[in-house]
Amino acid sequence: MWISKINLINFRNYEKESIELNKHINVFYGENAQGKTNIIESIFLCSMGKSFRAKKDIEMIQLGKENASIEIFYEKSDRCGKIKIDIANKKNIYLNGIKLKKLSELLGNINVVIFTPDDIHILKGGPQNRRRFLDIMISQLKPNYMYNLNLYLKTIEERNHYLRQIREENKPEELLDIWDEKLIEYANVICAYRKTFIEKIQEKITNIHKEITDNKEEIKIIYQTDCADKEKYRQLLKERRKLDIIKGYTTKGIHRDDFNITINDKDLSTYGSQGQHRTAILSLKMAELDIIYDEIGEYPILLLDDFMSELDEKRRKHLLEKIENIQVIITCTDKIKLENKNILIYNVKDGKVRKENQEF
Repeated sequence: MWISKINLINFRNYEKESIELNKHINVFYGENAQGKTNIIESIFLCSMGKSFRAKKDIEMIQLGKENASIEIFYEKSDRCGKIKIDIANKKNIYLNGIKLKKLSELLGNINVVIFTPDDIHILKGGPQNRRRFLDIMISQLKPNYMYNLNLYLKTIEERNHYLRQIREENKPEELLDIWDEKLIEYANVICAYRKTFIEKIQEKITNIHKEITDNKEEIKIIYQTDCADKEKYRQLLKERRKLDIIKGYTTKGIHRDDFNITINDKDLSTYGSQGQHRTAILSLKMAELDIIYDEIGEYPILLLDDFMSELDEKRRKHLLEKIENIQVIITCTDKIKLENKNILIYNVKDGKVRKENQEF
């Protein structure tokens, strides 16, 4: 799987730019705030339908312009394709010229694994960061997962609204049973997906982490959920109904799921060093690469947004050994040298991309 060309119009600081890529390593370097990460964002957007950093789509339109367009040409082992996203008052997504009605129709066409400096917060930050990591990985491979997740979140919103109506308007409590049954149904599906993929991660990450740490560390990942059993979750919702009414929101469900990582049976978030956190996130992302390969039979596109600077020489070596047959998009402030690699280098300045050398 690889991207051959990116066309940008009025996207962030790019007025009009066309970028041709090779199948292997593509390095975009330049000073900060020149537009390097915008290239990564455009690829992620065409993969997931959402930005990894913009809260609103309108933020991606160039200042003073009314609309933006992103067009990506890609090739997979069995087909070629083109994804186009137009952003104006609303966002329209096209696959090979056909307008998509649902986001799930986009997912899985371009698979990506993304590294950013902020990824350290997947492990050091709150549970929402770890849930988002799972959501991004699973939804690329199983579009039905995102469909059920969206239904669950919509049901949570409706249930929370009714909880406040009970508290403020004395609405009948028993009507909560309607939303509870929907939550149980969707949560059970989502939980099954998450449990399966946590197990896949554990299978991959064990050996990956041992290799990086010279067999000094054993890593484990533990899924934490209240929704694995339908009847137990139903009982939990009933037990917490009074509390939910007082608070005005649903206090238990897959929207509270988490996973915990231990290194040599010690909790990483409590006892882990900065180096151990970086090694763990590298292992986690490398496991993601392997899982996607196992699922679809080809490696995803690897997006490294200013991430090489986060790795020491040893960790960088392990990563580079892993990406022999993967298309990689790298952004960095300084031009980097990668020996014996098929590489294209681009300089990015003021929303302009200039190719500096040919493949070698």
